[in-house]
Amino acid sequence: MTHMVRLLKKWLWWLVGAAVVGLIAYAALAPTVIPVEVATAERGPLRVTVDEDGKTRIHDRYVVSAPLSGRLIRIAHRAGDEVRAGETVLATIEPKEPDLLDVSTRAMAQARVKKAEELKKQADPNLKRAEATHAQAVRDVERDRAGMQIGAVTEQQYDATVTRELSARLDHRAAQIAVQIAAFEVEQAKAALLRTVPLPSGTDESWRLDIRAPISGRVLRVLQESATVVNPGQPLVELGDLADLEVVIDVLSTDAVKIRPGAPMLLEHWGGAAPLRGRVRLVEPGAFTKISALGVEEQRVNVIANFTDPPDQWGALGDAYRVEARIVVWEEASVLKVPAGAVFPHKEGKAVFAVRDGKAALQEIQAGHTNGLETEVLGGLDAGTPVIVYPGDKVRDGVRVAPRE
Repeated sequence: MTHMVRLLKKWLWWLVGAAVVGLIAYAALAPTVIPVEVATAERGPLRVTVDEDGKTRIHDRYVVSAPLSGRLIRIAHRAGDEVRAGETVLATIEPKEPDLLDVSTRAMAQARVKKAEELKKQADPNLKRAEATHAQAVRDVERDRAGMQIGAVTEQQYDATVTRELSARLDHRAAQIAVQIAAFEVEQAKAALLRTVPLPSGTDESWRLDIRAPISGRVLRVLQESATVVNPGQPLVELGDLADLEVVIDVLSTDAVKIRPGAPMLLEHWGGAAPLRGRVRLVEPGAFTKISALGVEEQRVNVIANFTDPPDQWGALGDAYRVEARIVVWEEASVLKVPAGAVFPHKEGKAVFAVRDGKAALQEIQAGHTNGLETEVLGGLDAGTPVIVYPGDKVRDGVRVAPRE
C-alpha cells in the first residue's frame, strides 16, 4: 500500500512537471500579438505650406530732412503721433540771417528748387501710368471672375489676376505718395530759397521756417529730437502710413523656389483671436546669408506679402511686429491620405504596414505630397484600409497585431 502511494505521488509530480513544460513551450511557440497604433487611409483635403517667422513693415516710408541750415527748435512730436499732410507742423528751423549767407549757399538753394521741380515733372506722368495700369487690372479681375463662374478661367489664373491687381493698386498708391512728396519738396525748396534773400526794410515777417508733414500717417521715429544746429539734408523725422502695412518673411532658398506670386497664406500667433489671410506679392530674386540659431549659414530669400483681410481685422498691428506665416505651396480639396508616420522608405520607394485579418501586411505605395503630418497616396492603397502608424522594430510582414487602446 505504501509503495502504491509513493508511485502515485511520483507520477503526479511527473504530470505536473510535464504540464509546466507544455505551458512554457506553448507560450514560446504561440504567435505574439503586438499592440500598435492604427489609423485609416481616407480621402480629404491636404495642404502643403512653408512655415516661417516674419515681420510687418510699412511699404512706403518718408524721412523729412532739413531744407536749409539753421537752428532747429526742439521737436515735440513722439513716435505714434498722427500727422496730416500739409497741416501738421513737424519741425521749425530758425535759419541764419540772409546777410550772412554767401553766394554759394544761395546757388545751392536755387539748385535744390530746380531739382525738386524736375522730380515733380517725373512724378506726374508716373502717376498717370500707374492709374491706367491699375484700372486695367481691375477690369481684368472682373473679367476673370465672370469667366471662372462659367468655367472658362481656372482658379489659378484668377488668383494670378488678383495678384496683379493688388500689385498695381500698391504701385498706384506709391505713385500718389510720390507726387505728394515731390510737391512738398518743391514747396520746401522754394521756402528755403526765399530765406537766402534779405527781408524788405520795415517788415515784421519772421524768418522761421515751419516744416509740415508731406503725407498723412504717423510718426515712426524722431531722428533729431533736441534743439541743435542742423545742415541741409539732415534727417529729422520718419513718417509712414500704417494702411500700407505688408509682411516680410525670410525663407530658405530651397523653399523659395516652390513659392509663386499669388500664393495664399495664413498669419498666425500675431496677437489676435483668429489667423489673418494674405497673398504673396513678390519673391525677391536675390538671396542673402543668415546665421541660424544653431550657428549654420543659410541662404534666405525675402517673400513679400499683403493682407487680403479688411484693415479693421489687422489694424492693431504696427511696424516691425512679429507674425508666424504659413505660405501655401500646394493644396487639394480631396486626396487619399495617411498619417506621415505610417510611411517609411522601402527599396527605392515608400511603403506602409496595412492591417489585414489581424496581421501586418507590407504594402508598397506611391507617395505624393506631404506636409509632415499627412502624406498623399497616389497608388497602392485603397480608402478605408487600416495602416500602422509609427511601426516599431517588432512589426514585420505577417506578424499578429492588435490596435492599442
